Amino acid sequence: MATSTSSGNSSMRNTTFQVGVILDANTANGRIGNTSLLLALSDFYSINSSYATRIVLHPRDSGPQVTVAAASALNLLKDVQVDAIIGPQSSTHANFVSGLGNAAHVPVISFTATSPSLSQPPYFFQAAINDAAQVDAIAAIVKYFHWNQIIFVYEDSDYGNGIIPYLSNAFQQVNARVSYRSVIPLILENNSIIDQELDKMKNMQTRVFVVHTTTLLASQIFLKAKEAGMMSEGYVWIVTTSIMNLFYSLNSSVQESMQGVLGVKPLVPSSPTLNSTTIRWKKKFAEINPGTPVPREINLYGLWAYDTLSALAQAAEKVGFREPSYLQNTSAINYTDIFITGTSQRGQNLRGAMLETDFKGLSGNFTLVNGKLEPSPFQIMNVNGKELREVGSWTPLLQSSSRMNANTAIFPKNITWPGESTNVPKGWEVSPSGKKLRVGVPAKAGFDEFVKVEMDPQTNSSNVSGLYIDLFNYVMAALPYVVQYEYVPFETSDGTSAVNYDSLANQVFIGNFDAAVGDITITAARSEYVDFTLPIALGGITITQKIEFDDKSKDLFTKPLNKNLWLTAIALFIFTGLALWILEHRLNPDFRGPPSEHLGLIFYIPFMSLVHANREKIVSNSARLVLVVWVFVVLVLSATYTANLSARFTHIELKNADTDVSKLTRGGYSVGCRRGSFVCTFMKGLGFNDSKIQTYTSPKDFDSALNNGSIKAMFSRTPYTDLFLSKQCNRTCMKVGPTYPSEGFAFVFPKGSPLVADVSRAIIKLTERHNISGTYKKWITTLAPKKYDPSDYKWRSVKLKSFRVLFGITAGITGTCLLVFLVSYFYENRDFVRRVSSSSATTWSKLRSISKHFDQRDPRSFRDHGREISASRNQNVHHHICTSSRE
Repeated sequence: MATSTSSGNSSMRNTTFQVGVILDANTANGRIGNTSLLLALSDFYSINSSYATRIVLHPRDSGPQVTVAAASALNLLKDVQVDAIIGPQSSTHANFVSGLGNAAHVPVISFTATSPSLSQPPYFFQAAINDAAQVDAIAAIVKYFHWNQIIFVYEDSDYGNGIIPYLSNAFQQVNARVSYRSVIPLILENNSIIDQELDKMKNMQTRVFVVHTTTLLASQIFLKAKEAGMMSEGYVWIVTTSIMNLFYSLNSSVQESMQGVLGVKPLVPSSPTLNSTTIRWKKKFAEINPGTPVPREINLYGLWAYDTLSALAQAAEKVGFREPSYLQNTSAINYTDIFITGTSQRGQNLRGAMLETDFKGLSGNFTLVNGKLEPSPFQIMNVNGKELREVGSWTPLLQSSSRMNANTAIFPKNITWPGESTNVPKGWEVSPSGKKLRVGVPAKAGFDEFVKVEMDPQTNSSNVSGLYIDLFNYVMAALPYVVQYEYVPFETSDGTSAVNYDSLANQVFIGNFDAAVGDITITAARSEYVDFTLPIALGGITITQKIEFDDKSKDLFTKPLNKNLWLTAIALFIFTGLALWILEHRLNPDFRGPPSEHLGLIFYIPFMSLVHANREKIVSNSARLVLVVWVFVVLVLSATYTANLSARFTHIELKNADTDVSKLTRGGYSVGCRRGSFVCTFMKGLGFNDSKIQTYTSPKDFDSALNNGSIKAMFSRTPYTDLFLSKQCNRTCMKVGPTYPSEGFAFVFPKGSPLVADVSRAIIKLTERHNISGTYKKWITTLAPKKYDPSDYKWRSVKLKSFRVLFGITAGITGTCLLVFLVSYFYENRDFVRRVSSSSATTWSKLRSISKHFDQRDPRSFRDHGREISASRNQNVHHHICTSSRE
């Protein structure tokens, strides 16, 4: 690198700005950046020859050591007294050099330090897009292809570590989990470290790798990955911007090993200026880097370097006149100040001018926001042969619209994946080692319809069957890929059943099983260390008790009607009978006779109307109206009574059905549950003592315990209860009380297993197609077990208010008829009543006289009635004579 470089003739009329350049001359970025700076300097002042300022470059070779970079910065600040520094190249170097520049009030502008963890002192500028800007684009790719597990591969440096928190947060936003982080040392003592990490990752299920390293380390990783067979079909490799930018600078063997890799890089808009500049840039590169292959294009770092020099030249022109020297420091402010003997007089003005710079450069819009280059859209590139092919794009605007609403347009072109495959990898491997999945099943005896394990003594192998085994087989067959698995009974070394379902779930957690299948309940405690699929059976905890019939209700026939209703009906009964006698006894000979017969008729006529068997003829219209209304009331009342009484005989009533858990706990009753089930823990939460909780394994054990009184009630999951009642004691046991909510049965997988989502989707599909319900019918024949609910059997008597309107209408009509009859009587016999009332007899005598007269028959009515009888007899005689004469 030349010791100093300026553009044009620096005459006395030009103010010169001294600018230091700190780059690693032995790296591709160093050579590309140096070429771009020289070309930009020449181009800028060729176009702006009238400017009164000129920039003079003072390049320094930092090499890879941070100490050399720091020494170069001190030399430029103290000896050359530069007005600005372009560089350094790495984020680690930038952290130290930016502190020196800040102490001297000299702007430090880096176009290659992209780590988001860099400190941001006032005089430091990142003229490159921050690495944090690309994490959302990478996360968008992951979400688009529905990958939910990722492995980070990054170098152990400020550059490598800086992006990790941002990537983790971005993946969390798209529901992707980082299953492993592979941290590679920046300086490798030997390549075995990479081999060990690749071997470790190869044996994991995850097949999506995100690589964030320097190109030197990335080259070694991809070469080793190809040797390990990890660049084949099924693998996904995504690289960050730094690797994509230098792809064309990599040698052909590295490019060959990266086939199918995806990567992101900021979008560079194509323009005639860029095309013409690229031609001149290549000539310049060949000129100052003899013997070095010329890159096929200016990479992004080269474009940022070109724009950085242009921005600095514009800022220098704004500042104008330059003071001849630094001001001396009077005190040390921090540790960097001990190396700095003065501060720049124009640093603050130059810094302000840089922040105001805004123009369209070769890389796009060049705007510094808070000292950082404003992000631009990203291209999604795919390595295909020795070319980078754009297969999609992403812009920051997509973040605000559910991040990937524009997914349909983000990948307009097909992607070539590792192994030259065009099939989208699912992102994980069921069994990385190629072995079958070990699926643990409970070896418990008891409810064999759910899971049954039988050992073949000849082959010493196990035969597993049952409802949940069939369901698991159907679900796995419905997956869009083939999964090899085998069932392994979970039992102790002596062949007996292992402890409980918590232990079975724990075996999945520690890796002894790859999954667990059976009547396994989803619980909060288990979900802390394993993942469950969607439920394959409904939840709920029910109580089952032995039933006894209560047939000792001697007054059952009185229960249908309320007491008040009975009394009101009887009163209306008497009132109707009395009304009929009053309306008929003066007109109808059937209602005449001694007082005892009158009393009998009052009760007889309304009662016989209940069975429609009254033989007495009603002659008055008023009495007929009263009787019709009464018959209607009788019909409604008898129908209601009959329906209620029939229901009481049809539905049994239980005695000793303690549906309230508090009664069971207060009574000190023993209760039962299935051994090893979480229901036992649930019962403790209801208030039962350990000593009162008995455990059983089979339906026969439960039946025996309920029959001999060992337990008062059985607590079990709804599927167990239904099977128990339909198979064992449907006629002598019954569900009682409420159903306590709980989660259902599900399949168990290790935490973060990618199989969980696919298996859950398969369960949904089978449920919609009724395959699961059909499988249930195959194994369990439900006999519609009875369910005792006190609210169903606590029959309520019919109350008076239900008949209030009907009884009111009946009483009103009957009363009206009586009133009309009495008014008519007193009007027709007004002379008699007036004569009796005006007599000197006592009141009681007067009432007796009127009552006797009222009790007498009405002569007119009986006279008419007699004529009717005589006419009827004459007609009968005439008919008899005619018939005899004909004979």
